[in-house]
Order: sequence, then C-alpha cells, then structure tokens
Amino acid sequence: MSYIDLSQIEEKEVVSGFIAKFVHSENMTFAYWTIKAGSSLPEHSHPHEQVANIIKGKFEFTLDGETQIINPGTTVIIPSNVMHSGKAITDCYIIDVFYPIREDYK
Repeated sequence: MSYIDLSQIEEKEVVSGFIAKFVHSENMTFAYWTIKAGSSLPEHSHPHEQVANIIKGKFEFTLDGETQIINPGTTVIIPSNVMHSGKAITDCYIIDVFYPIREDYK
C-alpha cells in the first residue's frame, strides 16, 4: 500500500496545454490533467482502456465520431483502440485512469 502526495510529483506537458501528473500502480496509470482553455488533443487511439473523469471545466469530447460537451460529474469510458479527441472549452481538471499501465507516461 502507498500514499502519494501529488504536490511532490513533477508535471509533464504531454501535448501543448495538457499538463499532467502521473501515478502508476501495479496495473493502472492515473493521470491528473490541468488543461488550458482552447487546447486541443489530436485524434488518437491506444490499446489501453481509459476512464476520463471531468472534475472542473467544460470539455468537448469526441469518441468514435460522436462529439459531446462534457461537464463536471461526467465520466467517459473509452474502450481499447477506439479513436477519440478533445478540446478544452474552459480551463479544465480531468482525471484519467488507464488499464494496463501507460509505459509511455512513465
């Protein structure tokens, strides 16, 4: 069992305007994103299952060709290998969970 203080984790800018702190368990990766308004995430897919939790802000999310505006309290489930993209309408705080671990985020 571990306790992790997020304030002690170094931030990484993965895509312009998408800044994250990453926590890795034995089988999962947790990404704590601070996203600047107007920043876009290009369309992509990955073999990992992903669950996105919108904590703060308004985010335009496109999942498998369907676009929705999502707000705090919304969770998006992204299956493996499904195309998705997004754009921060306002400043956002989003927590993503990936299974299995995102080795590229270590």
